[in-house]
Amino acid sequence: MELKKFIGHPCFDEAAKHTYSRVHLPVAPKCNIQCNFCDRKYDCVNESRPGVTSVILSPGQSLVYLDKVMARVPNVSVVGIAGPGDPMANPVETMETLTLVRNKYPDILLCLATNGLMLPPYVDQLAQLKVSHVTITINAIDPDIGAQIYAWVRDGKKIYRGRDGAELLLSRQLESIKLLKAHGITVKINFILIPEINEAHISEVAKTVSKLGADIFNCMPLIPAAGAVFAHFPRPSDDKVKNARAAAGEYLTQMKHCARCRADAVGLIGHGMDEETLNDLKDCSKLPLHPHEDRPFVAAATMEGFLVNQHLGRADDFQIFNQTSSGFELKEIRKAPSAGLGDERWKALAELFHDCRSVLVNAAGMKPVTILKKAGVEVVEMDGLIEQGLEYVYHGTAFPGRRIVKEGCSCGQGSQAPSLNGEVKSSCGKGCASSGGCGGNGLGCS
Repeated sequence: MELKKFIGHPCFDEAAKHTYSRVHLPVAPKCNIQCNFCDRKYDCVNESRPGVTSVILSPGQSLVYLDKVMARVPNVSVVGIAGPGDPMANPVETMETLTLVRNKYPDILLCLATNGLMLPPYVDQLAQLKVSHVTITINAIDPDIGAQIYAWVRDGKKIYRGRDGAELLLSRQLESIKLLKAHGITVKINFILIPEINEAHISEVAKTVSKLGADIFNCMPLIPAAGAVFAHFPRPSDDKVKNARAAAGEYLTQMKHCARCRADAVGLIGHGMDEETLNDLKDCSKLPLHPHEDRPFVAAATMEGFLVNQHLGRADDFQIFNQTSSGFELKEIRKAPSAGLGDERWKALAELFHDCRSVLVNAAGMKPVTILKKAGVEVVEMDGLIEQGLEYVYHGTAFPGRRIVKEGCSCGQGSQAPSLNGEVKSSCGKGCASSGGCGGNGLGCS
């Protein structure tokens, strides 16, 4: 082990945690596996653990936010992407963000944390971007143990469960270590210590990854998360964690100062985000997806001009609104492209909205949402007054009728509908939000 691999990175170098800050950019909401210990959450200010963030940023928004952080937070040495899902389940957003950061800040350290499932195809690009540190979470190298930890693994459009899913994930993880080390990238292994599941397995995991060239090992005790399958499991005692680290320490240097950072963490390890930085984060999330573009308008799908009550694909026209010093005004009405053109229709719609930051609709399919987002247009699915939607887009006010895709649900398209009293109810019919579980197959709600 070369100590210089760790110097300046507070997550890898314990001495650096007191003097160097890190920034996590929350640009990766989707995940491609479902761990039985995980429950991803958004806008949860009272929890400090992986999978939690206040907002999701686009790559362009994240660069504006990073500029604000760099101007105010001292000694930022590293920029990382750690979710709240998995970076490589969001490869377009992840690679674009890393590219933007590398071009703007050529000397800063770049890192990411991933489950490793979709990492191999991107290792060459990561090396070209001079990503120097990568963390892979590996909780088992025995597929029978892994089958108890992972509910499902999604590779493309195919879902694997049980031993098949665990075997696929493990093969990609071990391949990832080999590829990363071939490029000289420093590799940290995260291991979640789960009582009665993998606590007696840690030595084998550490031994295996050590042989492949991993540099450091981070044993973290299970945090029972409400809503997760393992919510009833006890948190391992300090003695169990100490003994587990000693066993893994026979093969690899141990990281013992991990703070289980949020996906939007900023500053020194162990220090919470200050109010000014949190406000910057939320303000940047209100910017157009591509902040450098001039997109002053918002489109709305409406039948009578007051309510958002048209499906994106069924609207014959869209009302275009502008914000003025005296409020919102209707600028014009634009006719929608003809139906029956497939993806070409959505591309034509993106062109129709070339100067719009968002479009307010009652509902929309995943394909047009993806195409419009790539073109810089956020699709806001909602019920209610147009003015409420405009307030949300322009000012970030809470909007009770908005439906938000729950990326963590295993149906893949479950949504949550925050109500007036703040409760979250499932609207996909599978119980995704309300029960903490999901009856879906990872490919979309039925």
